[in-house]
Amino acid sequence: MIIELQELRDRTHVFRDRSHAGEVLAGMLAPRFDRRANVVVLAIPAGGVPVAAAIAQRLALPLDLAVVSKITLPWNPEAGYGAVAFDGSVHLNDRLVRELGLSRTEIEQGIARTREKVKRRDAALRAGQSYAALRGSHVALVDDGLASGFTLRAAIAALRDTAVATISVAVPTAHESSAVAVVEAVDAVYCPNVRSGRRFAVADAYERWSDVDERAVAALLAPFHPPLA
Repeated sequence: MIIELQELRDRTHVFRDRSHAGEVLAGMLAPRFDRRANVVVLAIPAGGVPVAAAIAQRLALPLDLAVVSKITLPWNPEAGYGAVAFDGSVHLNDRLVRELGLSRTEIEQGIARTREKVKRRDAALRAGQSYAALRGSHVALVDDGLASGFTLRAAIAALRDTAVATISVAVPTAHESSAVAVVEAVDAVYCPNVRSGRRFAVADAYERWSDVDERAVAALLAPFHPPLA
C-alpha cells in the first residue's frame, strides 16, 4: 500500500526543507500510529534525521537511528553500488557492479570502508547500543527521499531480522518505480510527493537543500529520550 498526496504528485520544490517535509509526513502517519503502543521512529542518517525528528516531535514518539550507508564508487563518493546495514549485512547491486566492471578488490575495499563507517556512526550516534529492543516494535522507517531505494531496502532487511512487528516506510519524496519496489517488502509506504519520469533527484522536492553532518544529527537527537538499549 502506497499512501501519497495526489495534489503533490509529480511536483517539485514542494517542501521548504526537511523539517517541513517531516511535518507533512507526521500528518499522514497520525491515523496509523495514534494511540498505538510500542511505536518507534527510526531515521536513516544523515539526511533522514531532520525529517524523522519532526515526525517524532509532532507525534510524541521515541526517535532512534537505523544506521545504514551506501557503498560508494572509488571515483564518485556520491554514487553507490550497494549498502551495508547496522547488522553488518551487505547488499550489492549486482547488475550495476557488472556494468561498472568493478574488480573483486575494489568491491572488498568498498565494503570494508563502509562497514567501518557504519560501525563508527553507530558508536558515535547510538553509543553502539543493541537493536534487540526493537523486537516486536511498530517501526516508522524514515529517510529524506527514495531514489533507487537500495539503502532503504538494506535497512528493511536488517530490521526484519530483528523481528520487528511492522515496518512503515515514510519518505517525503520518491520515484514511483522505487516506491512500488519497496512496498513489497513493508507494510506500507507513506510518501506525499511521488514522481515519475526518467529524471529524478531527491533534492528537487525541496526549496532548501544541504548536507546534514553528524554534529547536526547529534543535536537533533538530543531532545529525545536516550536510544533504545
